[in-house]
Amino acid sequence: MSSPLIQCLHDNHGLPLLDRQTADAFLAEGGECVLFFTGDPERYKETDDVAVVLPELLKAFGGRLQAGVVAREAERELDERYGFGVRPALAFFREGQYLGAITRMQDWDVYLQRIPEILAGPVAGEQPPVSYQAD
Repeated sequence: MSSPLIQCLHDNHGLPLLDRQTADAFLAEGGECVLFFTGDPERYKETDDVAVVLPELLKAFGGRLQAGVVAREAERELDERYGFGVRPALAFFREGQYLGAITRMQDWDVYLQRIPEILAGPVAGEQPPVSYQAD
């Protein structure tokens, strides 16, 4: 089940809902991207908070990032590729290559510090992926 705030990402902000195939095509378009892995918003209460913050992050980064929401039925398979496993999560990519993730809800300052670090970092596999999860 999705929440109204997640639906708003699509309806009001134009973020595509991505399944396995469309996620691959979305990432293949290149550039810097973020995928939102929501998990079950009933189980992960922070999901709605991240859904509210994501459009603000996109504005803060001045159009630098393309964003999509991963369909719940595709999350498990896509997550197995990247291995962060915690929900909600924002997973970052450059030219289709996984860079790292920020999991759970974070303070605004954490996002503003960590996202540029992740985007400037190496592709996962070249070094351990950058991941941030507060205690």
